[in-house]
Amino acid sequence: MKVLAFASYPVEAAATRYRLQQFVGPLSDRGISLTIKPFLDSKGFKSLYQRRDLARTGLGLLRAGALRLSDVYRARQADVILIQREAMIFGPPVIEWLSIRLGRCPMVLDLDDATYVPYTSPTYGKFGKAFKWFSKTDDLIRWASVVTCGNRAIAEYAESKGAQTRIIPTVVDTDVFVPLSRPADGPIVLGWIGTHSTFPYLREIFPALQELARTHRFRLKIVGAGSNVVNIPGVDVENLGWILEREVENFQSFDVGLYPIDPSLYAQNWAAGKSGFKAIQYMAVGIPFVAAPVGAMAEIGEAGVTHINATNKNEWLRALERLLSDAELRKTMGKAGRRHVVEHYSLPDQADKLASALREAVN
Repeated sequence: MKVLAFASYPVEAAATRYRLQQFVGPLSDRGISLTIKPFLDSKGFKSLYQRRDLARTGLGLLRAGALRLSDVYRARQADVILIQREAMIFGPPVIEWLSIRLGRCPMVLDLDDATYVPYTSPTYGKFGKAFKWFSKTDDLIRWASVVTCGNRAIAEYAESKGAQTRIIPTVVDTDVFVPLSRPADGPIVLGWIGTHSTFPYLREIFPALQELARTHRFRLKIVGAGSNVVNIPGVDVENLGWILEREVENFQSFDVGLYPIDPSLYAQNWAAGKSGFKAIQYMAVGIPFVAAPVGAMAEIGEAGVTHINATNKNEWLRALERLLSDAELRKTMGKAGRRHVVEHYSLPDQADKLASALREAVN
């Protein structure tokens, strides 16, 4: 069976890397050929959220849109098309409609975020919101034979629109994301990896980290904030840019993971659609973490065993104090998290689910 996947972004984007690219091999083993066509190339993706590159980004988007039209023809040779969120990051779902109608090809829609919830872009503001065309997700849900969803909240929304859904959480290859021994000397590392759009969540717990630094020695390692300078008075901060080749290494360099999610930021219900992927990455490398139990994160792992939940400043402070003060607790929680991921979030199991959904769409 031949599957043509339309992705918004190249492999540098986690959604493309973990919802599509890592399934190429496993699906091949199951008799399914997966070809991925990203809307943006790596160069375009790198400049997308740089306001100083606005003119070049605009021209790049127009070029990508023109090239995307050629993919409609390719859909005619596929047995099914797989849309990861959307075929283009702006405008109405023209490519999807043409692929279904002219290519006479069934469609599977993959949603790992609440893309149906309108929000204002932290980079482009209302200008970006005007071009995003948020209503397209509802159209895609209606047109899809099957909607694969990153969590239950997204599945419930799609089902409310009449869709057939399958929940497929975003996972990692646990043969790649593996625990590594951490050096006994030096400060304990609290770590966070994200993007410019999720960095505001981390900023919300800066007051707790600042207070924590008055009584405990630690280093805060931030990766991918999209900001050249991150300063928290009294806190030892290591601020790094995100690099694909260092992704696993960065997760392995943490002693404790941070996973704050503030549902009051951006738009109502946006945070509820988050799929808890960072928690799975933390557990895969065998480290404990503190998380806000929002969206799918409320159902991932086992609070008190694999991680500690926190919903306000005092809870964040107490949770981090416990983990900083108790090396045995960090070790025990890390092992429990690793065991939980291997048992409940294996890549082969999710590949089986995806293969089943694709076959169901064709049949």
